[in-house]
Amino acid sequence: MMASTRRTVLSLYMRVFRIARTWQAQSGVTSDTETERKYILQEARTLFRQNQQFTDQEAVKKCIEECEARIEIGLHYRNPYPRAMYLPPLGLATQKGRKLRAQQRLRKQAKPIYLQSHDET
Repeated sequence: MMASTRRTVLSLYMRVFRIARTWQAQSGVTSDTETERKYILQEARTLFRQNQQFTDQEAVKKCIEECEARIEIGLHYRNPYPRAMYLPPLGLATQKGRKLRAQQRLRKQAKPIYLQSHDET
């Protein structure tokens, strides 16, 4: 990892921890605030550790973009949890074979950047 990329990743990591430290739940309830703070910290640790072995610059860049997008979405909506992913038209297949593969490809293409690290459901 290049020095500038490493610096960017570390600054994002610290930014997430600063956000978690000052996070206030939208409901204003203390228990909700603590739950959301714990979620932010746990999610950051999990994803950064999961992605720390990446050496490919493109993969690292995608992770950085995902982190920045999740930070901005979380701050804008005051919700630390990932937003729902909506399926494209014909996204639910009951058929097998070629149509199923095409629909799986559509779902993969429709997945927003801020959910790239989450597994398929």
